[in-house]
Parts: sequence; C-alpha cells; structure tokens
Amino acid sequence: MITRSPALLQRPDREVRPLTIAAPWQAQLSRAIRDPRELCRRLGLDDAWRPGAEAGHRLFEVRVPEAYLARIRPGDPHDPLLRQVLPLMDETRPTPGYVADPLAEADHTPARGLIHKYQGRVLLIASPACAVNCRYCFRRHFPYEENSPSRAQWQQTLDHLRGDASIREAILSGGDPLAASDRRLAWLVERLEAIPHLKRLRIHTRLPVVIPDRIDDALLGWLSATRLQKVVVLHVNHAQEIDEAVIAACTRLKAAGVTLLNQSVLLRGVNDSVDALAALSERLFEAGVLPYYLHVLDPVAGAAHFDVPDDEARELVAGLREVLPGFLTPRLVREIPGEASKTPL
Repeated sequence: MITRSPALLQRPDREVRPLTIAAPWQAQLSRAIRDPRELCRRLGLDDAWRPGAEAGHRLFEVRVPEAYLARIRPGDPHDPLLRQVLPLMDETRPTPGYVADPLAEADHTPARGLIHKYQGRVLLIASPACAVNCRYCFRRHFPYEENSPSRAQWQQTLDHLRGDASIREAILSGGDPLAASDRRLAWLVERLEAIPHLKRLRIHTRLPVVIPDRIDDALLGWLSATRLQKVVVLHVNHAQEIDEAVIAACTRLKAAGVTLLNQSVLLRGVNDSVDALAALSERLFEAGVLPYYLHVLDPVAGAAHFDVPDDEARELVAGLREVLPGFLTPRLVREIPGEASKTPL
C-alpha cells in the first residue's frame, strides 16, 4: 500500500507545476502519447517495465496527453498518476469474476448510444473517444462502434426521451463527451433542451483534468446558453492531478453557472490511504469541486490488480470521517447491475 501524506504532496521538491500548452485542445488531443515505449522513454522508466506496457497496450491502447504527462514524476514507476495510465502485465492475466461488461450495460440500451438504467435519468454516449485511457476503466471493452450515433440516428434516441415524461436528467458520457466538437455538442444540447420535461444536463468528463485548455470560450458559449441546470462531474483520483491549470478550468466552469462534483475510484497503489483521500478532498475543494462518490472498483477484465476489498474501503472512509468535515467526505458506493441506484457500502 502506498501512503502519501498531504505534507509530502506540498514539499517544494515535489511541487507539481502547471504545463502551459500553446496548441488548441484538439491538437493536444491528437498528439497524446499512444506508444507504450514512448511513454516509458519519456518518463525514464527502467526497461523492465516495457514488456508489460506493450502487452497491456495490445489489449487496451495507451493514451496520455502531454498536459497530464507533465504532472507525473519521471523515474518513479509507482507515481499515482502513472499507475492510472501505464499498462502492466497484470492486465493480461484472467481473473474469475472480472468480465468485459461488469455493469451489464448491454441489457439497458434501448437505442443506439442510449443507456437507460435508472428512473428519471438517461445516459447518452456523446463521444466514443477519451483524452486519456485509464487502465481501470469499466468501459475498456465497450462496443463503441455500435453506440456512436450519426445525427440521423440520434433522432431515435431523442424520441425515446420525448416519449418518457419521467426523464428529468440527460447525462452526457462516453468515452468522454467533451472529446466531441463544440458544434456537435451544441447541436445535441439544443435538442435536449427542447424536450420540456428535461430539467438537468449532467456531463461526466475527465477532459478538464487531463487537458484543461478544453474549457475554452466555444464550450462555455453553448454551456452557458442552455436553459437546463448544468452539472459537471469530474473524475479525479489523486490530489497530484489538480494543478493551477485545472483550478483555472474549474473556475471558468463555475462562472458559467455549473455545479462541480467529483467521483473517484478507489485504486490500489493510487489512493488507497486516508492521507491520499483526504488530500484529494481538500484539493478538490480548493478548486471549487465537491467530492461526490468514491466508487469501489468495477470488476472489469484487466483491472483486478487495482482492487481494494470492501472491508478495507470501509475502514478508509471511516478514517476520512475522523479528519474531514462531512461535506468533504465522499459516499462510498458500488454499482450493482439491476439495482435502482448506486449501492452504499
């Protein structure tokens, strides 16, 4: 288990400096590292890590933007950010109970790009792409080619929403919805807000964290204009992920009337200590983001090495309650297929 205290995170020799990238976010996205050998070389990793990186990459490709790479400590294979993006040989070992579709999403797809699991809200696959490929991703085996609607195919999905007055919230997901163009997103949001019974627009995204320049004027234009209440749920797992550029992106979102929440995944070797989780909550609040959920790992094939047992997870959250106010303590949950909501642990 790796324990990193808040004090350690603030030491001058460990300071994480924001990286200023001149290129637009689209260029940063296209230039992300996609070669495991290049990732190892850029971070000065020993050659012993290359075989596992290459083997894992063949199952789920590497993708790491430069702005995120800049926050990873060179030469440290156990850096908590690197652990999230570096393929390991462990990913190639089958583990009982770890499957391609751990949340049974294929059973809840009534239209192309639409997942309807819970009462009152639906999830739309707004983009099949991500800016970063996280090794523990529960959708690493998701059939995006079957769930990437064209504009014409979106009509069936929109008809489903229009025909169900119980739906109050549309959730843009992916991939990462903000990997889509602003023109495409503005088109989709305009049609969502024309559905009278929709009240909220929720966006689940990692892009403001891994490429903060994504929060530009074009995005803020369509996001500010919608009548729908706006919630952006970020995905941050470690305090080291939040540099000044990320804080600036969050500030811009808040100024546009967005409620900012965060959900994390409890990951072995990344944030499996009270110190790391407390530092994360404190840093999130500095950025204007409230901790929301702490998920235990979804049992997706290739990610078993990240698992933290439920009893240990409960002990960690009990420890958080001793050092944090209630509003900074995330809810520990598991998603169980077929249940009406997330299940508290």
